[in-house]
Amino acid sequence: MSAQNSRSAVEPPSARTRVRKSERADYDRAVIDAILDEALTCHVGFAVDGQPYVIPTIHARIEDRLYVHGAPATRMLRVMRGGTPVCVTVTLLDGLVMARSAFHHSMNYRSVVVLGNATVVEDPDEKLAALRVIVEHIASGRWVDCRRPNPKELAQTQVLSVLVSEASAKVRTGPPVDDDADHDLDVWAGVIPLRLSASAPVPDPLLRPALTAPDYAVNYERSR
Repeated sequence: MSAQNSRSAVEPPSARTRVRKSERADYDRAVIDAILDEALTCHVGFAVDGQPYVIPTIHARIEDRLYVHGAPATRMLRVMRGGTPVCVTVTLLDGLVMARSAFHHSMNYRSVVVLGNATVVEDPDEKLAALRVIVEHIASGRWVDCRRPNPKELAQTQVLSVLVSEASAKVRTGPPVDDDADHDLDVWAGVIPLRLSASAPVPDPLLRPALTAPDYAVNYERSR
């Protein structure tokens, strides 16, 4: 799925989103959007009566808005519907960085932190558009194949949005960074690349035999 284009950059980094290691920071909107769009899931952090919670969920983006959904009775949506402050994070793991010393082991990754207030999507058209883009976020082309939500299902689903304006990306790439004194050690060093890959689709046991898996299921991949 390719979300709609948006601004070229977020607001200047705030004290809350400024990355400590500036060489790994990226505040460019295109970078932030690309990471949000590639990641299948996000983690939403919020507080209830002073107690912190972090909940994994599916997300999707339309322009400046990040959308999550669920049943209205869930704790996350019940609390967040009032415009509560939230922190949304995503992480893509690209490789294991094996250094010569234990201290310098690391990972290559791309991550995003979004801070904002969650609001309930009340407009029916926006709600349906958000649900469509969430389905398409999982598998591009799926929305046109599956049955649309009926009125009862729409009533049982709540959609929340968060404005992507206070956000930052953090990215690490490249080989290990060892101390000069360790370069001559007889220890292998390098990067073990990682990527998300899909196996062959497994049909539902109740599927009619004549139905074959669509191309987006057979050749599923997350585009970078």
